Amino acid sequence: MDTTTIAPRLGEMLIQAKLATESDIQRALEFQHRFGGKLGAVLIRMGSVSEDSLLTILSQQLMLPVVNAHEIPQEASLLVQFIQQSGIEKDWWLDQEVVAWEKDETTLCCIARDPLADTLHEVFHHHFAQYQIVWGLARNQDLDRILDALAKTKTTADVFDTDDINVLRELAEGAPVVEFVNNMLSQAIDQRASDVHIEPEEHTFFVRYRVDGVLYEHLNLPKERFNAIASRIKLISGLDIAERRLPQDGRLNTRVSGQDLDIRVSCLPGIYGESIVMRLLPKERQTSRLEQLGFSPDHFQLFIKWIKEPHGIILVTGPTGSGKSTTLYAALDTINNRSQKIITVEDPVEYHLKGITQVQVHSDIGFTFGYALRSILRQDPDVVMVGEIRDAETAEIAIQAALTGHMVLSTLHTNDAVSAFTRLIDMGIEPFLVATSVRAVQAQRLVRCLCQHCAQPSKPLAEIQAHTQRILPKELANKSPRWLQPQGCSHCQGSGYRGRIGIYELVYITPDLQTLILDHASATAMRRLTNQQGFRNLRDDGWVKAYQGITSVEEVLRVTEEGSF
Repeated sequence: MDTTTIAPRLGEMLIQAKLATESDIQRALEFQHRFGGKLGAVLIRMGSVSEDSLLTILSQQLMLPVVNAHEIPQEASLLVQFIQQSGIEKDWWLDQEVVAWEKDETTLCCIARDPLADTLHEVFHHHFAQYQIVWGLARNQDLDRILDALAKTKTTADVFDTDDINVLRELAEGAPVVEFVNNMLSQAIDQRASDVHIEPEEHTFFVRYRVDGVLYEHLNLPKERFNAIASRIKLISGLDIAERRLPQDGRLNTRVSGQDLDIRVSCLPGIYGESIVMRLLPKERQTSRLEQLGFSPDHFQLFIKWIKEPHGIILVTGPTGSGKSTTLYAALDTINNRSQKIITVEDPVEYHLKGITQVQVHSDIGFTFGYALRSILRQDPDVVMVGEIRDAETAEIAIQAALTGHMVLSTLHTNDAVSAFTRLIDMGIEPFLVATSVRAVQAQRLVRCLCQHCAQPSKPLAEIQAHTQRILPKELANKSPRWLQPQGCSHCQGSGYRGRIGIYELVYITPDLQTLILDHASATAMRRLTNQQGFRNLRDDGWVKAYQGITSVEEVLRVTEEGSF
């Protein structure tokens, strides 16, 4: 293949496409000059660009198609069979890192680590002259899947399948494993994943991404590769690669797909190996504004009113991953006008906010939420944000702060808004303190937004339509319904959804509710009262979002508990 006509250069094309910066290219060229290697591979290893982005540009530069995973025969045994019957030694295919398969009787598809290598074209021209040969570009993981299957036919002792710590350390620092882990993280970022799960089973291991709160299988690879990949992740996150019997937690800062990431790593021993979960936290993400969180107009005005109160406790409740911290950060950003002293105490500090004093607790040295909160109150704050009320000590100090003229924002793990009152009382807080200090509680969940490229019209049950019409905020009452359902397309990777938005239940203390709290009433009784007083529960707010075409009826039913229907 004549490569002299290829123009412009790869680095220039990446800069022009805004996939890399000039400084990224310069650093990669300096690395390449000192240690060798292809520029694209160096950029991936440095975390400056993802493999998918690189392949798109290489396809334009080399005028070769990108071969996606679904275009490669899924049965590796068929590919291996063709290679074995090709008349070329298996060692050659493995050394050259090339595979091929028949598309039809006259066409041969080929992918390789270096599809431009002259040796490959000479051998293929000589051995497969009867075929029209079509070369393509493929992800390393797709190529590796076939090469691994071929390698197994060569020997039963795969070099990756070892427990020797020194060998594992060498493999973990080798280019194939480094590139695999970087590619895995790059693809996770490109697909907007919040977590990466690596789960070993008896003969294989899975890589799954959590996107918009739902896990999707991304890769299914031979078990023999697991130890080296797990060792690489543990090595870069500061964990002991020799320890496989005890859980371990680590973290690392790295650059992936041009983004700086803070990654938290958790390893949990299982019967087939360690389950590894990586939480991906982009450092450059901006604090969301309250207007972007999905509040209905009436809820938005109510929440703004709450957070501008001079004192009292505002609680945000919900399970882990329901967006509580995002809501509190957006609230702080809204009221942060430099006229008040705002202090937060968190574990960990997830966003960095300008003009706000943020405190990181360290429970291992006794610097707990309660200890930190006592110290904060001597700093003359106006607004205090406590990451989570976990125990009676923290709750008592927060209540005393609210009663002495401070605004306190915090989170609590409860299923709905009214359960926050009973939870505080169960912690040992006197009901009269709860009733007088807590101003309001907001419960929330996250629902997936319908992909607006492929969503289709829908007609839900008549009961749902009628009930939704009754509970609509007055700002939406005159708008036509837009009920939709998911379909699936390339924009949403076939899921029918893209992005998430909040659904909310906002309850403020009324005299009747205050009476129930003082009387030690059950959460059921409080819930009955709030329904009578017209507070929308989580499912009702979900119906409002579905009415607007933001999410689907199925998604609301998936996320919320039994409520109106």
